[in-house]
Amino acid sequence: MGSRLFHSIGMTHRKTLVRVILPQAVRVSIPPLSNSFISLVKDTSLASQILVAEMFRKSQEIAAANLDQILFIYMEAALIYWVFCFILSLVQHQIEKRLDRYVAR
Repeated sequence: MGSRLFHSIGMTHRKTLVRVILPQAVRVSIPPLSNSFISLVKDTSLASQILVAEMFRKSQEIAAANLDQILFIYMEAALIYWVFCFILSLVQHQIEKRLDRYVAR
């Protein structure tokens, strides 16, 4: 039904896809894809190089040498991880806000 409507106003299939269908699909798919990406980062690696387990292993090594600062060292590692995930969440929110501008309410 929809494709006939756009064809009747002179839009080709390609133009309909680019100007109507893809923008709607991108707007709907960005939030779940962003959530999946953030989960992927949390579940696999941090900053594409440093695994969370590796980061905490290094923290353990540093903490073993500095027993008086053990809590601070672990909190610092957790804070680095949290900041990275928080930045990804902010980027996702900005993308969603930008895509919401084009939605008629």
